[in-house]
Amino acid sequence: MARILAVTNQKGGVGKTTTAVNLTACLAEIGQRVLLIDLDPQANATTGCGVVRSDALSTVYQILIGRSTMRGTSLRTEFGFDLMPANRELAGAEIDLINLGKREYRLRDALADIRGDYDFIVMDCPPALNLLTVNGLVAADTVMIPMQCEYYALEGLTDLVATLKKVRAKLNPVLEIEGLLRTMYDPRSTLTQQVSRELERHFGSKVYRTIVPRNVRLAEAPSYGKPVIAFDRGSKGAQAYLLLAQEVLDRYAGSAGRVTAALAGAGVEP
Repeated sequence: MARILAVTNQKGGVGKTTTAVNLTACLAEIGQRVLLIDLDPQANATTGCGVVRSDALSTVYQILIGRSTMRGTSLRTEFGFDLMPANRELAGAEIDLINLGKREYRLRDALADIRGDYDFIVMDCPPALNLLTVNGLVAADTVMIPMQCEYYALEGLTDLVATLKKVRAKLNPVLEIEGLLRTMYDPRSTLTQQVSRELERHFGSKVYRTIVPRNVRLAEAPSYGKPVIAFDRGSKGAQAYLLLAQEVLDRYAGSAGRVTAALAGAGVEP
């Protein structure tokens, strides 16, 4: 049964899509069956996987309004995982969903038939609290929060945690914070180090040990339609996301051996 993980942050520009795409690719690299769902109308996760945005493309929009099924919509990427793509049409889902029954549960119900096909389902949520994000949070078991170590990020995190508590209380009682991921990390900045320590002090084990550094190759990879592990396997960005995949899997029993072997093969010290 798949573990459903929503990658979300109401603040934009924190590496949310980068994390969703690269975590998915690294989980697939180490032998996991993974589905990536692009819930953002900008469709950056879709293009980041080498899929051309097309108005004719069958997308998650058709799933949400009941015109298609998961198995009829997902695509197999060349990177070893499946993708539920998005395009600009998804922006209209907000209006269409308003008049549909159980609008907050549309994605959760659609995923019920395919949970057994995967080990992980990763969702790239929009940088806003709208019906698309709510559908993702209602469908999810856990939430991963990518964030930069800066002052405004702390303020945004407070709002996001409050939002997650409301969703849990009213719509999804099993929703948990999987972890906080420090992204675009620059150890030369005193403020970055201070915020990082504050996160560890307040959230403890909820803060991933893995830290994703600022890395040019991470920024370049989407323009080639590739996850960073396929673009430059030896880059610091690829190594960080391989280590994150290990850390995610280490939270579930029985996977550590396979992950360690895969990391050793990639030349990464676990």
